[in-house]
Amino acid sequence: MAKILTGARVVLPTGVVPDGQVIVDGTRIAGAAPAHAEVVDVSGHWLVPGFVDLHNHGGGGASFSSGTAGEILHGIRTHREHGTTTLVASTVTDETDLLVKQAGLLSELAEQGDIAGIHFEGPFISPCRKGAHSEELLRDPDPAEMRTLIDAARGKARMVTLATELPGGIDSVRLLVEHGVIAAVGHTDATYEQTVEAIDAGVTVATHLFNAMPALGHRAPGPVAALLQDERVTIELINDGTHLHPAALELAFRHAGAGRVAFITDAMDAAGAGDGRYLLGPLEVEVSEGVARLVHGGSIAGSTLTLDRAFKRAVTIDRLPVQDVVTALSATPARLLGIDDTVGSLEPGKHADLVLLDENFDLKGVMRRGAWVVDPQLG
Repeated sequence: MAKILTGARVVLPTGVVPDGQVIVDGTRIAGAAPAHAEVVDVSGHWLVPGFVDLHNHGGGGASFSSGTAGEILHGIRTHREHGTTTLVASTVTDETDLLVKQAGLLSELAEQGDIAGIHFEGPFISPCRKGAHSEELLRDPDPAEMRTLIDAARGKARMVTLATELPGGIDSVRLLVEHGVIAAVGHTDATYEQTVEAIDAGVTVATHLFNAMPALGHRAPGPVAALLQDERVTIELINDGTHLHPAALELAFRHAGAGRVAFITDAMDAAGAGDGRYLLGPLEVEVSEGVARLVHGGSIAGSTLTLDRAFKRAVTIDRLPVQDVVTALSATPARLLGIDDTVGSLEPGKHADLVLLDENFDLKGVMRRGAWVVDPQLG
């Protein structure tokens, strides 16, 4: 039966409607209510579009880099229960044959509509900024190997993160652009000038800005300044209170604007699974009080973030406008992926993907394709 969700503060691309309604007919948002629709009173809540995560390595104890299909589906479900209705599965640095194998599995899940595509983070990254990637497995960008990964993804490769200053970096960027894959600069030791060259070659995403790259300097501005100032670049930000100081987040958000910011999780399999020992690729990770770090070396190893927590933090701690946060969590990443005709906003004809939040911005309900993933149990 069709549903009319009514009484909430509905966040639309045009603004917030204080006492709005969203009509769900089947799997889509409808422009008009059909006869005999069920009326669901969601007064006192916020109704926002489902979240779109560009960069996610796992959750619920499951790794997208090494898990089986069943494990990966469990991880996807974990993030859906926290409002992420569209997700790109990210891999980590590994041997080529293992990446090819996992790309084949992930491409099947993408073909089924479970994920929105594949993001390869590494192995073409700088050993100087490796973060939680195995240094022994790192290598310079190789267009031939890049093509192997793209082919293994069977049209479902969405993004590759690489250090473009390395030998083969610029040629690899051009190859990615040629094949319709987003080129992202990250885990990089590039200078300002090298980053500008990469953007001119086709880079359009900054992988978790500030993290795993040189700091902004007044004489050597590095990649941060180049990525922030260029309107062609979308900025990933991890808003978990660990990866970024609030002032750094505000600097990036205020400068780039919601239309160029995509809040991501960079989650590893511990997201939604609690503290303990985990593996990120071949590396052992210790999660304590929700912060993931490598057992050997202590580097931050992804996050345990879910996007509902990123939303609440952005509004209640960072004091960002709700509509801007919605844009950064939904509309901007959907546009970047080229799927904003179906997801990313609450508009007629799009998928009925939505999140219900209470007045404190705590998640109360999640709907994906017209079916409740988290049922708010309202009348």
